[in-house]
Amino acid sequence: MAAKAIKPTKKFNSNTFLFMITILLFVVMYVAGMIVFKDQGFAKPQMFLNLFISNAGLIVIGCGMTLVMITGGIDISVGSVTALVCMVSAYTMENKGMNPYMALIFSLGIGLLFGLLQGYLVAYLEIQPFIVTLAGLFLGRGLTAVVSVDMISIKNELFNKWATYKINMPFGTTSRRGKFIPAYIYPSVIIAILVVIIIAIMLKYSKFGRKLYAIGGNEQSAMMMGLNVKKTKFEAYILDGFLAGLGGFLFCLNSCAGFVEQAKGLEMDAISAAVIGGTLLSGGVGTVVGTLFGVLIKGTITSLITTQGTLSSWWVRIVLSALLCFFIVLQAIFASMKKKGKKISKKEGGGSPGEKTAAAG
Repeated sequence: MAAKAIKPTKKFNSNTFLFMITILLFVVMYVAGMIVFKDQGFAKPQMFLNLFISNAGLIVIGCGMTLVMITGGIDISVGSVTALVCMVSAYTMENKGMNPYMALIFSLGIGLLFGLLQGYLVAYLEIQPFIVTLAGLFLGRGLTAVVSVDMISIKNELFNKWATYKINMPFGTTSRRGKFIPAYIYPSVIIAILVVIIIAIMLKYSKFGRKLYAIGGNEQSAMMMGLNVKKTKFEAYILDGFLAGLGGFLFCLNSCAGFVEQAKGLEMDAISAAVIGGTLLSGGVGTVVGTLFGVLIKGTITSLITTQGTLSSWWVRIVLSALLCFFIVLQAIFASMKKKGKKISKKEGGGSPGEKTAAAG
């Protein structure tokens, strides 16, 4: 009976507790911003929706990052893939007269190619994910410079309509003259939220999702269960690449330009969002909903520092790195508690047959 009572507590401590801390941290930070910067409009609904508008691409890319991190892998090439997608989209639309539909297909194709190449090297050749994706980072950034070293602004009429099309919300603010001003979002936000919902459902209810968690939890056990570990890892990286291509295109909709230094450090933002959202670096645990809140925390930090006005933008990186270290330490503490719990349970369940008989008597 005692063992049964301990199990839910362990599950709560290891998985749910980090997620709850993430949500609480976001709420506290945002409420604090609403109180301190009320006069600057931080409490307005549009300010909250701007977190999604500015980070729609990162939300999608973070979902892909979460998938590979659940398997125990990582992908540090997503920032370069995003830059390449933006540059190719800008170049083809402005210099080759390509329509935005084809640019979107090109973007998804670039992401898939990176996913296929890197997934094959990681899954089937068993090369360390960090090394493989580091090479992908340099490749993507180099190809971006090959396309063009100059900044290309996108002036395509249809693309700009996509980028600026406002979807009004039933809520908003009232001006001094009493006029109602509705809050709004862009189509990129809807796409990002749909991706989060789809991936969350896939991870929780599909066989593929359960395979990812099993492989990240213990790869050897997954193999003994009859799971095709290499194929599953390969598929995870393909999906990650696809989401990097889609997220890159959403990022492009936000910037409406392509240049070599674009999205530099985006891979670290995606990893930070996943870790802050409760995804373990060792694999086996993670949710895209947690990653979404991780992205919102990053966006809130950026908004707070921008609204404050006197601090350097580098403080965003400083605060984010401090939070990342905090959550990594928490992960290490929970991992240590799990190991101790397993050792105690083994000792309690062990013993000679004679000792068990005596205890029963």
